[in-house]
Amino acid sequence: MCWVACDRLAKIAARLGLADRVLFWRSAADRIHALINERAWSPKRNSFVAAFGGETLDASLLLLAELGFVRASDPRFVSTVEAVERELRRGDFIFRYTESDDFGEPTNAFLVCTFWYIDALAAIGRRDEARTLFEATIARRNRLGLLAEHVDTATGELWGNFPQTYSMVGMINSATRLSIPWDEAF
Repeated sequence: MCWVACDRLAKIAARLGLADRVLFWRSAADRIHALINERAWSPKRNSFVAAFGGETLDASLLLLAELGFVRASDPRFVSTVEAVERELRRGDFIFRYTESDDFGEPTNAFLVCTFWYIDALAAIGRRDEARTLFEATIARRNRLGLLAEHVDTATGELWGNFPQTYSMVGMINSATRLSIPWDEAF
């Protein structure tokens, strides 16, 4: 997120015509970008990883193209999406991570991560798969159309905070990305 902040601040400075600030923030963003590429890329896994020098995955890596860190067509992003698919996907759902934390080993998938995955699939050209998974995911909504924070991957039962804004925003974002553009609709 440090790279995102510096990148955005450089763009804001450019918009405001603050050339010295553009140079400052762009330089900082470029240094962080290079460091992430060097230390958060695992040749062994052929994937970006959750932490410098680590080997674990976190579903937030699915946002690398969305945030502009890499292009969706970058082979490193495509292979990262595939690694998340292999290791964090259980049925139709994506876990944020699978390592134990203060609460133990995660037992339910974080629904917004499934929407991040849907968006990443669409971005790398797997739109039909993305749409099928989107339809399966929204089928888990309750009778009011709402989603919780987590889902039990075996039963589809909603768990956690309810309703969950992250899940609902993820659903809206994915629906928008999978929809045809307005100029093609009419």
